[in-house]
Amino acid sequence: MNWKNVLYLLRVERKSGRLIRGIKATRYRENSFIAYWPYWVAAIIGVIGGVLADLVTSAVYLGGTPKGLQPLSVAAFSFYSVLPTLVLGISIVFTLFQQVQLAGKASSQVMYWLPVTWQEHTLASILANLLGWPAAFVAGLSSGLIVFSALNGLIPQALLTILILFATAFFASSITEIIRVVQVRFTGAVYKSSGRAAIWLRLAGSLLIIIIFYVIYFSVISGTSAFISGLTAVQNGAWYVPFVWLALIIAYIAKGLLLQSLLFITLSAVLIAGLYFLAVELNKRFGLYEPPAITLQKSGVYTPKTGLLGKIGFSSVEAALIRKDLRAFTRRRELLGIYFMPIIIVIISIFYSFGFNSGGSGSSNILIWSSVIFLVPASGMAMLLGQVLIGEEGQSVWRIYASPISPKSLVKSKFFLIIIFSVIILFASGVIGIIVFHPTLRKAAIAIIEAFFMSIAVASVSQQIGFRGPDFSGTRRARMVRQEWSLIGTIVGVITAAAVFAPIFAQYALSLYFGTTVSTLNYAIGVAISAAISIAITVIFYRINIASAREFLRKSEV
Repeated sequence: MNWKNVLYLLRVERKSGRLIRGIKATRYRENSFIAYWPYWVAAIIGVIGGVLADLVTSAVYLGGTPKGLQPLSVAAFSFYSVLPTLVLGISIVFTLFQQVQLAGKASSQVMYWLPVTWQEHTLASILANLLGWPAAFVAGLSSGLIVFSALNGLIPQALLTILILFATAFFASSITEIIRVVQVRFTGAVYKSSGRAAIWLRLAGSLLIIIIFYVIYFSVISGTSAFISGLTAVQNGAWYVPFVWLALIIAYIAKGLLLQSLLFITLSAVLIAGLYFLAVELNKRFGLYEPPAITLQKSGVYTPKTGLLGKIGFSSVEAALIRKDLRAFTRRRELLGIYFMPIIIVIISIFYSFGFNSGGSGSSNILIWSSVIFLVPASGMAMLLGQVLIGEEGQSVWRIYASPISPKSLVKSKFFLIIIFSVIILFASGVIGIIVFHPTLRKAAIAIIEAFFMSIAVASVSQQIGFRGPDFSGTRRARMVRQEWSLIGTIVGVITAAAVFAPIFAQYALSLYFGTTVSTLNYAIGVAISAAISIAITVIFYRINIASAREFLRKSEV
């Protein structure tokens, strides 16, 4: 294996996702400080977390080891031993999400005429899956571990843990590479004539894999209120499950069981090597198999119809924009990744609530996760769609410029589409929440109404982010919104949703503090205040968005 080739392929794989930000492609220069911001931001957060953790533990262990607690070195090592299991679950989700985001129009496969072996290509692809948010998450944990361990004399334990964390992330990335090749081959074999069906099959397959993984994953980490000790105990009992082998290395070294540690080091190395060689063999067989393309069929002479959208007040131009975007969300693979967010939230809420329930940790935790399943998916969908609906036009944005579209029509059509998808997600998550958590009619109605008000406010604010930072690049990994603006939009979206929900939360918090019960009338007043806040934010940003759309369309004249 030529390691220089692996490095070259890795650089191309990663830089292709950041190339051509609407700038000259022939004079491309990358600002490394900006390009690698997830890593240094994660490192800063990790350092802050490490310092805070040291302050907390110093206060707890100020007068020595408290009664009922283990010494700090033992307790810290126990916590370190659960981190690989957590990193594995998060890395699986991140890497699969990155695969779904890949644009369907560009191929990531190694060209047959390049002097590159399949071993080199597969290794570069696995490392490229690992880089990005999975590596940023591990980097944040590592920096926190280093700071905390340096302040408490646990540097050797921290270095061992960090090494195993990166091995765990590589393990997860190898699994994703195998899933990717199998999915491409399967979708191409089953749906040779329907690109849209193949894309949906890929999405469904990825979701099914995540659900199966999390069923196993949460069955391991849930069901106990003592999280760290419980997870450690389950890991020791489930030693035959490959998912926990890397974590067991730390656990056995902490106990001084060197023979068992050596055994699981060997098993983990064999497992990771086996996954890598399996990925190589699958790439050799199916790596150049292209998924089917989307085909268009003629259906006679086109005659414009009023349709449902026209009947409810949309002009023909606005209706055409809405239909175009609706088709894009069923045919473009990079847009289907947006559906992952609400589905993952629902899955995690259900599994965590089941775990808390079986562990007997009280109704407060169940209340939190039932609130999450009602409130977060719809507003999260509104936030994501608002950010990407302008940038998703891609290099075909010139069609928007060339069409007789007014700023108001552009904002109106995009905003309507965001609300439609958010309402669909709200209905689906609400039904699941009612079936799983069995809330009272009053609580369910309040949660659904609040989620709707949060969604329309977040949609309007996020649409402004979409106008501010669109990414029209035609790269392999179409981001549709620049990363810095996506980060800003996420923060602003969370603040907006919290502002809308604040009246209801304040009423509930005060009732807990004073030990009283909030009447239906008082909750109705809180809902009315939330509605006023939501409508005010929506109207203000709707007008701001029209001004931004006017400036956006004026750029085409320059």
